[in-house]
Amino acid sequence: MKRFTTLLVTCLLGQFSFGAVHELRTYVTNPGKLDNLNARFRDHTLGLFNKHGIKSVGYWVPTDGEKSKNTLIYVITHESRDAAKASWKAFGSDPAWKKVARESQVDGKILAKRPDSVYMNETDYSTDWKNGKTEKDDVFELRIYKAAKGKLGKLDARFRDHTIRIFEKHGMKSVAYWHPMDEPDSKDTLIYIIKHDNREAAKKSWKDFIADPEWKKAAKQSGVGRLAKPPAATYMKPTDYSAIH
Repeated sequence: MKRFTTLLVTCLLGQFSFGAVHELRTYVTNPGKLDNLNARFRDHTLGLFNKHGIKSVGYWVPTDGEKSKNTLIYVITHESRDAAKASWKAFGSDPAWKKVARESQVDGKILAKRPDSVYMNETDYSTDWKNGKTEKDDVFELRIYKAAKGKLGKLDARFRDHTIRIFEKHGMKSVAYWHPMDEPDSKDTLIYIIKHDNREAAKKSWKDFIADPEWKKAAKQSGVGRLAKPPAATYMKPTDYSAIH
């Protein structure tokens, strides 16, 4: 328990750093294997990540549908893109990891496919997240926006100057905001995570936000127009080993 607590503190102290490279990873398991995956992360993977310079930020499981049974979403940080490459290489070749991977899959492969990975840079308006009081009904929301061509800068300006403040006004707590590093998504995509007190609160907050005259004015004057497609939203619960909760 002492080692686990120390690891969480280490993670929290370094969870978001400007200039660092962030990585959003999504794992999909074979049926019935999500608990196995969480146990492997809790008991082994986080420690091995830390050993190889990979800082853990947050780990979540979606709350709805099939994804609640087979998906793990997490964010980690690296000192640089080159550091990420070196860390993953060292992690993958570590005998301790190979042993854990082998022993954790004696009853069958855990992952159904290769993990999805998105390397990201934090925006200049990303917030400084600090854990506060937590309740069992707390829920996080991962949102992905695709701006119309040439409008990502205007979308950023709207978040920087208006949206985040209006989110807070309506009880939505900003965790972090990122842009993907690689084209084509680097040209039009905003990825962010916010926190709600519960799902009912989330529903009310979004309803009140959309109806807020201040938001309507900001949206009209921002020049963002319509997004290229509707936002993708995933509600998530933090795992018991997540530094962010």
